[in-house]
Amino acid sequence: MYIYTSDQIKLVDEEAANKGMSTFTLMENAGSGLFRAVTSLLCGGEKIAILCGKGNNGGDGIVLARYLKIAGMDVDLLLPVGEPVTNAAKQHLDYYQNLGYTIEDFNEEVKYDVIIDSLLGVGAKQPLSNPIKKLTSWANEQSAIRIAIDLPTGVSADHGKVDEATFRADHSLHLHGYKPACFLFPSSEFFGEKHVIGIGLAHNSSWKVWRAADVRSLWNEAPQNAHKGSFGHGLLIAGSNSMPGSAALAAIGAVRTGIGKLTIQTTPYAAAIIAHHAPEATYHFEPHMDELLSFDGVAIGCGLESTDELETSIQRCLTEELPLILDAGALSKRNYRLPDRKANVIVTPHPGEFARMTGQTVQEIQMNRLEVASQFAKEQQVIVVLKGQYSVIAFPDGTGIINTSGNEALAKGGTGDALTGMILASILRMKNDRAAIANAVFLHGACADMWVENNGRSSMAAHDINHLLPFVLKKIIGGTAKGGNYESSDMDEKRNSEASRMCTHKCSEIYGE
Repeated sequence: MYIYTSDQIKLVDEEAANKGMSTFTLMENAGSGLFRAVTSLLCGGEKIAILCGKGNNGGDGIVLARYLKIAGMDVDLLLPVGEPVTNAAKQHLDYYQNLGYTIEDFNEEVKYDVIIDSLLGVGAKQPLSNPIKKLTSWANEQSAIRIAIDLPTGVSADHGKVDEATFRADHSLHLHGYKPACFLFPSSEFFGEKHVIGIGLAHNSSWKVWRAADVRSLWNEAPQNAHKGSFGHGLLIAGSNSMPGSAALAAIGAVRTGIGKLTIQTTPYAAAIIAHHAPEATYHFEPHMDELLSFDGVAIGCGLESTDELETSIQRCLTEELPLILDAGALSKRNYRLPDRKANVIVTPHPGEFARMTGQTVQEIQMNRLEVASQFAKEQQVIVVLKGQYSVIAFPDGTGIINTSGNEALAKGGTGDALTGMILASILRMKNDRAAIANAVFLHGACADMWVENNGRSSMAAHDINHLLPFVLKKIIGGTAKGGNYESSDMDEKRNSEASRMCTHKCSEIYGE
């Protein structure tokens, strides 16, 4: 579940060749892996077209065609832009023909059940040539299952920009690992369901995709002798008279994720509202907190406007060796780099906030999410959690994580506040900030995934995370959570009964149980 840029893939191939694995062998490995993946997607009896280009991506398609032919499947190998020019692809074509198999002429009148795009690989440049555009446009117009090998033609591996005639895949089969474009915009819309195909090489990427299995293996469960001090005392500086709900949602996220103790610095008016939702918290009403060292971590910004007073609080927190999470009103275009600070600073912007922080446009950020987040993390020596579909977690050392849980049900005000509280609790529980942040982001998205199993996406509200999270934790991590144990109101009981029902419905398919 690793991610590679086009340059990294080239280096992987070169390193494999230097160690004795030829391009011919890699192509054979790719073709056999593609065969297993393609046949798992089909019912049998389909008429299949493989559109092969002149390079090594086309060579992968040639090997795939051979395996399909040997298996007795009805497949046409098409070379609509000419025969291959790379040595390995030529060799595989020769072998294909020596077995008695033929190359078919491309005829746009022929109807296929499956069209496989093996035209261009990771080295392709935009814009597409006119002959390629005609092929991809034809493919997109067909009533067929469309499968892309490595990348849909028209997508560049490393950024989100796409050609106007980009092949629109229903499935994409990624050799050795994902490419950044899988998680960028608008390119991610063209990949369909993503599958990774191993080609016999070891992994050395510094970026990976976080999965439920990672959460499960790295989550710290409470020892039998645990007490409230075992999982940290967090400070949440959040909420105002005009936005008390933001602090309430962050508090709920922290409590539900298992924080040991929570203190909220807010206004008396906001505290009265927050306490109804998170009675476990204690409160502080002075504008500044002097005893910061009595806490194990701080989150600041939810429900606060950017003011001089808030900036003073941020600077005060930056002087202490405590993990610090900055969200919402605490995010601005400032210099975060503090050479002597050992504790992590974590910034959690959505694309609009990150645009203000970096001076780039939202479109530029969305097309280059991994690159811009990583660059900012390295320059400012902070951890960046760039929210949105395929949330990016970038670390100061140049490594990173992509989160694939979640959906557009989270595109609501307040969901980011809940995430801030979840991150605070997670880093205090785990002491390993990298895994803690990734786990919190995954669990946050998993709540939305659970919701849409039985509800419309648009109907989810941020406070539903309160009721979904215990059941998500139960399914992914294990534990003793049971439905129907909330007694605050009839509405709470109804929501939790529904959450429990949702939890048992197809969750084993989603989370691998």
